Amino acid sequence: MRTAPTLRRAPTANRAGPPRRGDLVAVAVEAVLLAAAVVVGLVLNRRGVGLHADAAPLYATWRPHVGWGTPLAVVVALVVLGPGLRWSRTARWGPLLAAGWLAAVAWTLALALVDGWSAGLTRRLTPQAEYLHEVPGVTDIPAMLAGFTARILDFQPDSWSTHTAGHPPGALLVFVWLDRIGLGGGTAAALCCVLVGATVVVTVPVTLRALGAADAARAVLPFLVLLPGAVWLGASADAVFTGVVAAGLALLAVRGPRAALAGGLLLGFALHLSYGFVLVGALAVTVLALRRDRHRATLLAAAAGVAAVTALFVLAGFHWWEGYDRVVERYYQGWAADRPYAYWVWANLAALLLATGPVLGPALRRTAVAARVAWSAVDASPSVDGSATWVVRARRVVRLGPTVLLPAAAALVVTVADLSGMSKAEVERIWLPFVVWLLVAVAHLPPSTRRRWLAAQALTALLVNHLLLTVS
Repeated sequence: MRTAPTLRRAPTANRAGPPRRGDLVAVAVEAVLLAAAVVVGLVLNRRGVGLHADAAPLYATWRPHVGWGTPLAVVVALVVLGPGLRWSRTARWGPLLAAGWLAAVAWTLALALVDGWSAGLTRRLTPQAEYLHEVPGVTDIPAMLAGFTARILDFQPDSWSTHTAGHPPGALLVFVWLDRIGLGGGTAAALCCVLVGATVVVTVPVTLRALGAADAARAVLPFLVLLPGAVWLGASADAVFTGVVAAGLALLAVRGPRAALAGGLLLGFALHLSYGFVLVGALAVTVLALRRDRHRATLLAAAAGVAAVTALFVLAGFHWWEGYDRVVERYYQGWAADRPYAYWVWANLAALLLATGPVLGPALRRTAVAARVAWSAVDASPSVDGSATWVVRARRVVRLGPTVLLPAAAALVVTVADLSGMSKAEVERIWLPFVVWLLVAVAHLPPSTRRRWLAAQALTALLVNHLLLTVS
């Protein structure tokens, strides 16, 4: 006879964790990290060290300014902080998701328009380093895919531009396809990035709700709307990457092998948007482990989707592993050879903090406390049915729930990416697909404090966008 694990009632968000002093300590650590990154960055830039980031730790230029997006951004923030936050607790699910997406679009566009219509949107994706520079030259997609790897290395007549060379061909394909359907040019591309990037306000809560954390989904949604990282979602290709990854994970979370297959297809395509998305596998495994119906068919369907997309690219002549090998070499043909690892390995975290907002430290601290309480709430006695010790431990891990495991998986991914040395600078946009899952940790904040933290998030985005001229 099997004995079910003994559970003790875990604390709610109102009671979880030590007093607020712990949150203040977390914010103080964040402030010290950010100040150190800024001061050291200023010193290194003055000494001529090749940071290649005028406003390190961000890839930006110091330029205080306002624009006609300024009042719009303030209005959006006030609406979300006031009636929006109250309404999110009781609204019907469908209208809440629709309103959240519209609010996120408005917030992202408003932040972009602080820089002006041209500099903030229409010309954002048109410089020589961007994908749109290569679109007119792609007249034969199969030929482009077959010869893609040969053009990755720099210092040859037909080398790809910086961003195109640094990613698999799926990234370029997105903008080629937009051009093919009549949505070419900088304006259409930028608006596409904004609209797709804002879908994380739908897909992340849908994932949480599908995994049995409906209350957490409502708590997280306003923080996704007023995401400080929206400064870079509008507009960069990383907004599309973020939307595709989140949608793929959401499809893995809902029931049925068909949804899992669709999720696998999206994640397979994501793997061909950025080489770094091989790390998304940690998030995908976490989502599949948290599903209520962990059938083998679901796992096989998801794997089949990833394999199918990969096979299509291979048949077209692009081999992911060969492309990655060339990209590593191209990476060190550029600024990466100058950028000091000793600075960026920790300054990257300061840049991440500005994309996630000051709520990250307190939220992760409370998540760690909740994890410790939940772990101790499960009886660790040996399994009566003879299950191996590692199986028992795996079951205990899954019982921590999505609001613990998803931020933990995202934190692991960010750590690996940071230590790899392949993300020296510009992570405020590169890591956006992981930022939205780190913010799931805000579900552990006491409800009475969420409005203040949300206000701090909005203020962070406004300060960054008004003090700096960010570039993609």
